[in-house]
Amino acid sequence: MRMSAGYLFITLFMVMFSVLLLGALGEEKKAVSFEKTLEDTDIKKPDIDQNSYIYDETGAVVSELSKGLNRRYLDIEKIPRTVKQAFLSTEDRHFFEHEGVDMSAVARALAVNAQAGSIEEGGSTITQQTVRNLFLTHEQSYNRKLTEVLYSYQLEQEYSKEKILEFYINSIYFQNGIYGFETAAHYYFGQSSSGLTLAETAFLAAVPANPSHYDPLTKKENTKKRQEWILTKMQETGAVSASRAAEAKKAPVELHVSETKNLYPDYTFYVEKELKELIRKKEGFARRMKKAGKEEKKDIEEELQNRVREVLSSGVHIETSLNPDLQKEVTAAVNRQLRGKNGNGAAVVLDHRTSRIKALSGGKNYEPYTFNRAFQAYRQPGSAMKPLLVYGPYMDQTGADKQNFVDAGRYCLHDYCPANAGGSYPGQVTLKTALARSYNTAAMRLFETTGIQQSFSYLESFDFSRVNADDHHYAAALGGLSRGVSLLELTKAYTTFSNKGEYRPGRAIEKVTDGDGKVLYEWGETSRSVWSEETNQELRHMLRSVITEGTGRRADPGSGEWRGKTGTTNSYHDLWFVGFNSRYTAGVWIGKDNPDTLGAKLRSTHLDLWKDITEGLSDE
Repeated sequence: MRMSAGYLFITLFMVMFSVLLLGALGEEKKAVSFEKTLEDTDIKKPDIDQNSYIYDETGAVVSELSKGLNRRYLDIEKIPRTVKQAFLSTEDRHFFEHEGVDMSAVARALAVNAQAGSIEEGGSTITQQTVRNLFLTHEQSYNRKLTEVLYSYQLEQEYSKEKILEFYINSIYFQNGIYGFETAAHYYFGQSSSGLTLAETAFLAAVPANPSHYDPLTKKENTKKRQEWILTKMQETGAVSASRAAEAKKAPVELHVSETKNLYPDYTFYVEKELKELIRKKEGFARRMKKAGKEEKKDIEEELQNRVREVLSSGVHIETSLNPDLQKEVTAAVNRQLRGKNGNGAAVVLDHRTSRIKALSGGKNYEPYTFNRAFQAYRQPGSAMKPLLVYGPYMDQTGADKQNFVDAGRYCLHDYCPANAGGSYPGQVTLKTALARSYNTAAMRLFETTGIQQSFSYLESFDFSRVNADDHHYAAALGGLSRGVSLLELTKAYTTFSNKGEYRPGRAIEKVTDGDGKVLYEWGETSRSVWSEETNQELRHMLRSVITEGTGRRADPGSGEWRGKTGTTNSYHDLWFVGFNSRYTAGVWIGKDNPDTLGAKLRSTHLDLWKDITEGLSDE
């Protein structure tokens, strides 16, 4: 009874398929047109997740980003012939002959399934498998199978056979989170598919038939057996000779598992953050945010996050200014100076000639996607803020130069009485000396003369994201900001001193392109004038004195015309030094993730770290 019902179903199913396919192939019948049946079938261009790549300044890949499925996409022209033949020989020998469905294979599968009383064999073509991977589920049902047939026919009308084969080879699953043959080649053998032997190619081609059963890492014996079967099928179809197949069967297969590349996680994590800001600006999210209410802002932010994920899943190429040698030196210096110490830190190096970020350390022994202190830690900058908020605005407004005098004696403003480090109150000193020795009382007098509002207006040219009206108080003159600044923000601001008083935002990203090389995003920003060139030149002289005779003497690398400024907050919670020569601007920060007093052993580490980094930086 069971067998009779099974064969009856086969007969009815075959009749239905025949009617549909006759219409699909355009034969003149009085059946309902297959095209008509497909009018409402939504076959879109396959949206296949692809890995994106980050490049350093030399054009080398330093990071591979998998924000969707882990997939290295390869165009059909770049897929090796043996890879294509391995799948054509085993999955669909008549691929270039049928129009999406191989009726002989379907009949065979239906017979087997009827005998078993369940779905044991699919009879699917490569086109059908592609449809299943891209548009449908892997549910085992006749309803899904019929839908698969409809989609397969439409896919064959939309795309060439070569393109469908390309979709297939890039969409099949290879276990362990790996999609596509090229990705599998890199993961399991550490190289491109073009470099695989015939034995290795057939070995990988075995996996998609049943990824868990043929897992190369845990079921290698199973994989090897199917590899030999695949080589036999390739011989039968003439894809390889008998001798080559025999030789490949005997050849040993050694795996060389290679994880996704991320050579400089400190830097590349920031690149992803900068990409988000680039998309925010270029696609209008920033403009919409300014006009939105609180709840709407949440929705816009979520939309932006989705957009960034979409971009990174589309296989973009992100070209950056990363200097790999300098990055290695900076991260090594941070690890070296902070080894065994109860604290952490960060470092940033920019080339202010080009306004490009060359190296960035997020902390000692930094792990990917963890808290990055270079751009995520917002702390009070201490006296490192004085050149930007106090001396620059005062000198620009009054025309004063480095030899003008200011009183560094005791001083109080409305019960706020700052002290000078070391308890020294020398009275009248030059602006040069006041900055070099970092006298707080002198800075307060200058700040009051310029005025809080006027002084803060100068900061609007910079990219201090968390400085706001709540900071408009006298303690700000000494770096007492409510929400603080990041090391990257502060270091970028200091590039103004090397650009004649103009600020050009430092960036990591040069441009973002698609797989065809079309530019999708790039910054293209102009500079912003902060203060006069004359004021800037005076400030440069004064910042040189910080290193030659002031609080930054220990940081002097001993060669080159370096200039800079120290910063220390109350109770030694934060230590800063930012400085520059004729080409580079470098900044360092030392502190604890949960703000606390740094021990005596750490209180000069910021100067030692900065010196360690800058000793290797020349003007060339």
